[in-house]
Amino acid sequence: MALSISVAVLLGIIVLVKGGYVRVGSAATCALFGFTLAATGLAPTINTT
Repeated sequence: MALSISVAVLLGIIVLVKGGYVRVGSAATCALFGFTLAATGLAPTINTT
């Protein structure tokens, strides 16, 4: 499950960057922040909403 979500995120970033909607640095920063946030104590609260 975690692998398929990671692949979906990666493909989404590629599509957004190729389409010119966001820059590579911004997309990478948001993705890394999301994965970091998922590893914190706030993850269960975020997942239930």
